[in-house]
Amino acid sequence: MNHTMEGRASRASSRAGRPDLHKQFLMTTAARHPPTAPLSSGWSALPPEYAIPDHAPSEAEAREYCRRLARSHYENFSVASWFLPERLRQHFFNVYAYCRISDDLGDEVGDNAASLQLLDQWETELNACYDGHHIRPRHPVFVALAETVRKFEIPKREFADLLTAFRQDQSIRRYETFNDLLGYCRYSANPVGHLVLYLCGYRDAARQQLSDYTCTALQLANFWQDVSADFAKGRIYLPLEDLRRFGVSEAVIRDGENTSAFCDMMSFEVERAREWFTQGMPLIAKVDRALAIDIELFSRGGEEILNAIERQHYAVLGSRPAISKTRKLALVARAALGKLR
Repeated sequence: MNHTMEGRASRASSRAGRPDLHKQFLMTTAARHPPTAPLSSGWSALPPEYAIPDHAPSEAEAREYCRRLARSHYENFSVASWFLPERLRQHFFNVYAYCRISDDLGDEVGDNAASLQLLDQWETELNACYDGHHIRPRHPVFVALAETVRKFEIPKREFADLLTAFRQDQSIRRYETFNDLLGYCRYSANPVGHLVLYLCGYRDAARQQLSDYTCTALQLANFWQDVSADFAKGRIYLPLEDLRRFGVSEAVIRDGENTSAFCDMMSFEVERAREWFTQGMPLIAKVDRALAIDIELFSRGGEEILNAIERQHYAVLGSRPAISKTRKLALVARAALGKLR
């Protein structure tokens, strides 16, 4: 249910193995709808199919765009998992495509000012998606998403909140307290869970609160997994109050030194994330069977990241913990068995 129903966990490997599916779309669609003017330095740092075209594609082309984007970015788990009803899969693809590109606009451009500019352009498209009368969106993601928004009556704030987080990433590189970090997760992770609930017919605050526990836990697990990668981007998501408490300097992270103090701190953070997963687990019993299986799959997957950190004795610097393919298959098999029962 995270970042983006996938978290940030496998972004690097996903980029390295990007398939040619998008090129097929470009040949059939983007050739007829070229991007606006010359690409800015921001857009040029991203896949060319991300750019906003001069003319909107057809709804069928837009749905195909989102479907291809989602299916070519399998990360920790499949986006629209096998357990979701067929009637919901396209809508999940549409939402995923929005989350994916939004995340990349904030994280893959390499220039803070350019990212902010692109996020503003992206939000203009979001506003057009909700307007629907005076201004119509041109980007295929929003052409497809408009139908999803109408059908499920999704408030715009859920999409806009994600952009708040990605803008925050351009200027805030450290978090003083754990509560400060939770404030970031409120925008970066929790809206994704709300979007999933809206798609599955749930709109109440009680379920959203349980979802927030799970989505925040997934975000924390991804942060603890990616300490070195985030530091390379100038970011530390470990609360500074915890670094001081355990006597860990930023130089330890910079130099990749898995000191005993650092590992003690990571053990503390891992247990903290486990508590948030535990708080979110009751949601599984409060939704229909198909969604319950997906929530359990994502939750267990997040817990497996924490287990992987623990297995390497919390020494995450320079050695990114990952879930093995065997463990992933075991989790999926367990979920499938649950559905059969």
